[in-house]
Amino acid sequence: MFSNILTRQSAAECSAQIERLKQALERADAVVAGAGAGLSAAAGLTYSGERFQRNFGDFREKYGIRDMYSGGFYPFETPEEYWAWWSRHIMVNRYERAPKPVYDSLLKLLEGKDYFVLTTNVDHQFQLAGFDKRRLFYTQGDYGLWQCSQPCHQGTYDNETVVRRMFAEQRNMKVPPELIPRCPVCGRPMSMNLRADGTFVQDEGWYQARARYQEFLRRHSGLRVVFLELGVGYNTPAIIKFPFWRMTAGSPGAVYACVNSGQAACPEELRDRSVCINSGIEEALAALAR
Repeated sequence: MFSNILTRQSAAECSAQIERLKQALERADAVVAGAGAGLSAAAGLTYSGERFQRNFGDFREKYGIRDMYSGGFYPFETPEEYWAWWSRHIMVNRYERAPKPVYDSLLKLLEGKDYFVLTTNVDHQFQLAGFDKRRLFYTQGDYGLWQCSQPCHQGTYDNETVVRRMFAEQRNMKVPPELIPRCPVCGRPMSMNLRADGTFVQDEGWYQARARYQEFLRRHSGLRVVFLELGVGYNTPAIIKFPFWRMTAGSPGAVYACVNSGQAACPEELRDRSVCINSGIEEALAALAR
């Protein structure tokens, strides 16, 4: 549908692009925000460096793990260690608010507008910042949910109470054995509700959120919609980026906007109806607020 030619704006054009996005948002009948990992990184939820060392220095020293992402795949010897790792990971990325108020700034930008959020992030920082959960569709899962590792059924389970206990009671990188979660139906070990392989459970809440998103798109079809992409890379472009391009192309009143430092681009075919802002998300949101 699109050529392989992508159009990019230079950093020098950033101010003009910010102004174009402001005007597009003011005229918009609705905004669909698509959020990738870059948004949470801009909010301070980095998976490496000082933040990783502060929270997982003992795991790094013992196992040589160098970041939170790779640690999630480490073959720990015991379930006690596995859940010590994951309870920390969940706690600092799901139940603690992001260090920087980037999500708050985005909520303020969307205040008073008819909006919906589609995201591949699993940290639920949108809800922690006060976004209406009925306007959110988390496609890839939730750090705050467990599922059967089999899975023997299509249910998920809130993990906050047990995770907080695991976090508080772990010693020497191990949680107490009695806290290790097992499926209440078949007794197998529980696992994270994350789309990592074919066992991912799409529960009733997932389907309800998808239906609300699809209905939002249907109601605003043909109207002036801004498809606002924030921090989305090319790991899973088929979820946000490519559909945003396609929907913008199919609606003459729509505008595609991409905020991503060094990676903001659009198909040549959408150049006249696209806004590409090559700057940090935190800085762009601050400029849009001025």
